[in-house]
Amino acid sequence: MKVAIAYPPILSEKGVPLLSQNRQFQWFHTPTYIYPVVPACAATMARQAGHDVFWLDGIAEEWSEMEFSVKLTAANPDIVVIEAKTPIIKAYWRTIDGLKTILPSAKFVLVGDHVTALPAESFEKSKVDYVLTGGDYDFLLVNLLEHLRSSKPLEPGIWYRKAGEVRSSGNFICEHDLCDMPRIDRDLTHWKLYSEKNGNFRRTPGTYIMSGRDCWHGKCTFCSWTTLYPNFRMRDPVDVVDEIGDLIERYQVREIMDDTGTFPVGEWLKTFCHEMIARGYNRRVSIDCNMRFGRLKLDDFRLMKTAGFRFVLFGLESANQATLDRLNKGVKVNEIIEGAKAASRAGLATHVTVMLGYPWETRDDVERTVQLAREMLKGGVAHTLQVTLMIPYPGTPLFREAKEEGWLMTEDWDNFDMRMNVMRGEVSEDEIKAAIRNIYRGFFHPKTLWNRLINTRRPMDDVKFYWRGFLSLAGHLRDFK
Repeated sequence: MKVAIAYPPILSEKGVPLLSQNRQFQWFHTPTYIYPVVPACAATMARQAGHDVFWLDGIAEEWSEMEFSVKLTAANPDIVVIEAKTPIIKAYWRTIDGLKTILPSAKFVLVGDHVTALPAESFEKSKVDYVLTGGDYDFLLVNLLEHLRSSKPLEPGIWYRKAGEVRSSGNFICEHDLCDMPRIDRDLTHWKLYSEKNGNFRRTPGTYIMSGRDCWHGKCTFCSWTTLYPNFRMRDPVDVVDEIGDLIERYQVREIMDDTGTFPVGEWLKTFCHEMIARGYNRRVSIDCNMRFGRLKLDDFRLMKTAGFRFVLFGLESANQATLDRLNKGVKVNEIIEGAKAASRAGLATHVTVMLGYPWETRDDVERTVQLAREMLKGGVAHTLQVTLMIPYPGTPLFREAKEEGWLMTEDWDNFDMRMNVMRGEVSEDEIKAAIRNIYRGFFHPKTLWNRLINTRRPMDDVKFYWRGFLSLAGHLRDFK
């Protein structure tokens, strides 16, 4: 069978959709493209199973809608797989219905956190043929293809139409062994599209991997990926290092972002670090990852630095303990500060994510978060940060709480794109956006600029990185004007 893994372009005055493999959707004025690891696994596994696979990322390719339609029509696939998120689900419903007119025999498949939370909705609103729920949709896609080719029974988690009714094969189960996955075919999945225009990469070309699915904490009430991966699984650390070696030798990759929701810790982390050091990869590539505050100590961060880690992303979210507790973050405010200081002392670049717009927070609560974020920038314990509006995605505990408490001002999914506040609270949208801009302006504080200067190590790489960061910062200030 012929299979297209597709990202149809979405033209909007809001900017470029940050869609693929992203936990929180945003429109960006300055394009950022994240290598979609799970769809890339799906493409690789489908080809390995004997199917013809086409990788058609119209967003990263920067195609027009017409160019995408021409490419898709030329491929003439039997199956078209589209990853969707809440803010663009309506656009993709229209896209599917339009593409059905030019590819009437093709079957269209939706995947992602939105359709996992609301699988029946897409059948009501569009002509989609299948919805693969859960995060292991790479495994489910191969199963679906075998079902269509040889009537193999469907695994749990697949929704479909039959005799005019919407049916499912049962609730999805994320129990697939990640050690069974083949090495991603980077050429098939056009990895170079995502190797330069990415704000995380200080050195390019860069790419993404995943050591696990998805977060070993897995309890944050706002995270849409907890709906995809209810249980945490890891690959073998030596196999991950093998993959890194392959990326270095075959593609001359200089920086790698591990997109696991939270990078494995404990003995797994130690084995990984010692293997990186023993093979000398720590001197040839920079490693970035997501991490949680409160778990690692200074010695752990120092080992990571020796092993080649450069950049560690933490979710700060709020400076208010009551909010952290309500979000089920499992961390104390003092652990945030201590953890950022320890990572910075070890020589790691720390990136923190901040969210504003919690319905229960007061103006004083918002100001407390603003001041903490700015102080972390000025003090050099946060090298970079990202601030966003809190969005309650369908399927999350926060969304259910918002419904029960009557906080939601809209359920028009187009509005769930961080451009407007969708939950009512004491603090107005204008005040929240002003607070976001205030945090971002902390990058221009003389102490912050001084910290950037004294941390410059590779002038050629760093100047390019700072320029990309400036363009991104300018875009964020426009995004929250």
